[in-house]
Amino acid sequence: MLDTAIIGGGLCGLALARSLSRHGRPAALFEARARLGGRILTVEDGTSGLSLDLGPTWFWPQSQPLVAGLIAETGIAHIPQHDEGVVLHLRDPDKRAEEVADRKVHGDARRLEAGMGQLVEALARELPAERTYLGHVLTRVTDRGDHVALTFRVGDHTVSLEARHVVLALPPRLLEESVQFEPELSPAVRDAMRGTETWMAARAKVMVAYPSATWRNAGLAGNAFVTHEQAVIGEVFDACDGAAEKAALGGFLALTPHLRQDFSIGLPMLMDNQLVQVFGAGAEGGTQYYQDWATEPFTCSARDRDATIGTHSDTGNPLLRRPLWGGRLHIGGSETAAQSAGYLEGALDAARRIERALTQAWAAQGVHTRTDGPFARHIDGMGDEPALAAWRGWVALQGDVAFDDYRRRLTHALATQQREQLTQRAILAAAEATFADALVKLGQLPLDLSAARVERGRSSLTPLVQQPFGAFMQALMDDVIAFNRTSCALSNFPDEHQLSKPYVQAILRDIAAAWQEFSLAANRLLLPKAQPAQGLPADARGDLRANLQAPGISS
Repeated sequence: MLDTAIIGGGLCGLALARSLSRHGRPAALFEARARLGGRILTVEDGTSGLSLDLGPTWFWPQSQPLVAGLIAETGIAHIPQHDEGVVLHLRDPDKRAEEVADRKVHGDARRLEAGMGQLVEALARELPAERTYLGHVLTRVTDRGDHVALTFRVGDHTVSLEARHVVLALPPRLLEESVQFEPELSPAVRDAMRGTETWMAARAKVMVAYPSATWRNAGLAGNAFVTHEQAVIGEVFDACDGAAEKAALGGFLALTPHLRQDFSIGLPMLMDNQLVQVFGAGAEGGTQYYQDWATEPFTCSARDRDATIGTHSDTGNPLLRRPLWGGRLHIGGSETAAQSAGYLEGALDAARRIERALTQAWAAQGVHTRTDGPFARHIDGMGDEPALAAWRGWVALQGDVAFDDYRRRLTHALATQQREQLTQRAILAAAEATFADALVKLGQLPLDLSAARVERGRSSLTPLVQQPFGAFMQALMDDVIAFNRTSCALSNFPDEHQLSKPYVQAILRDIAAAWQEFSLAANRLLLPKAQPAQGLPADARGDLRANLQAPGISS
């Protein structure tokens, strides 16, 4: 039996497999395609050797620290996205493109000099070859009580195996559409899967290589937008190498998946004609590399293919971030991320979340892992004390409990026609209930209080007990914000549907007050019996309160 099976060899699955391997817990990685990378796909121009990304191209170091950190760690060379020069806009198919004032279209975006596929190769090199399986199409996932059974289609054959933990690092819509679960997932989780758009899954991208960058010689940036009704390529960008010695343009098609299929034979000519109309004769006859992701069965679901392009949500549905089947099943992939969902950053965020959950589960079972992985967090003073390990494991499980409690309280408030401060009251009550349960649990821990140091009324055990709650409270706040955004029931309550910053800050103040009361009560439990907290002098009690502030939670 496998310890951990990861399904999906995109960035999330690769990063998680690499990190677990570094922790001394190598996982088996299964990918349906004959290649790794998922939506990351880099091809090489046959003439110039220029690397061209048909999937994700850019990363933004200032706002995507996980991607930037991973690229820095692997030492892969990267270049700024070229934005210098005039931007063009074609509004009318019968007129020439208009010049737009010089402006940066892509911000601080950067590209990997040899394509994003380099990142896939760097991660894959660290994985044991004997634990990487290509051509394995997942068809069934079955809960066996203490493990999970997996069924794959491999060519004309069926392969079955078992694992104690399973990570599904696949687009949620694709999972819901193509994988059978036994027992079936809850209606709420299935609805969350169906409602989660697979970012860029229904789009198509073309990269066109040229002998030289004639547009740069004409003072153009290579950036162009085509917005008339007959547009073929809606957005164009420069895709040259860093020295502009190897030239290319890239573009995202404006046609729907069905129109692309209808015009498939003449599409190369239509794309070439539009590039010439925008950039002139120098853009004629380039070598086209085309990828229609809507035709990729391991990326695009039928629901994605038929959906209209709407506003992209940067935050995944929190229901998809919850461990299922007693912590044996995890849903990953970029679309589940708490931030930057759908992007490379989101894939790494999801990998980090699942790694934390697996590590906490192993710690609760008394299994220790190395802590030198890229997502490791070192906590001074924790040591290997079994009671504290059990405590951390218990706190880690309370996020789902508190979030369910929040949803129940919110539903009750709506059912009883309450109108004011719905979120604030529900989340505070859920947090207070968790803190009350935590005090009961803390009183049952077999801690050696006589060995604890006490300084000005504060037990040395108190910060160790407090520490796990930082992640708990941040996750609860993030989940509530994300849930409210996707809740149809709250759409008639604008202040609750989209929480404003002042409202979030008011909620955090309430939680901070409840947290301080919990911390004071916990500290009293952790003091040696001979040193009751009520015996402290007034100035010491003030110092103690100052030392028990709530951990920082971002709003």
